[in-house]
Amino acid sequence: MKITGSAISLNVADVAASAQFVKTHLHFTESMMVEDKVASLTRDDLGFNLIFLKTGLETFKPQNRAGNAGEGLLVVMIVENIDAEYTRLQKERVPIVTPIETEPWGERYFQMVDPNGIIFQCVQWMTESET
Repeated sequence: MKITGSAISLNVADVAASAQFVKTHLHFTESMMVEDKVASLTRDDLGFNLIFLKTGLETFKPQNRAGNAGEGLLVVMIVENIDAEYTRLQKERVPIVTPIETEPWGERYFQMVDPNGIIFQCVQWMTESET
């Protein structure tokens, strides 16, 4: 198998709200928007497209799995200067649900939530001298 691209597709009640959140705060660009039903967003430095689908779309298969995304889901992005990103997003009044912290194994992270309850996590792996 040769993979030529990848995407994460999330069912949300308000496609436009999630799309606007990632465009405004995470600097994604919109590559496609179909009314209030589908939005595909991308970043040149990210290995996947982020797609938001309106919950309940008849075209979603399998239909018995067409519920809301989000429970137990983290969209994780590794960043270079996590402290600067944390400060920037706080200034933008992004809802931070987990303040910045560092795990004993060197994972420094924080989490924010979009208008549909999707949790986005920024991570920076710290070296032993940085922890």
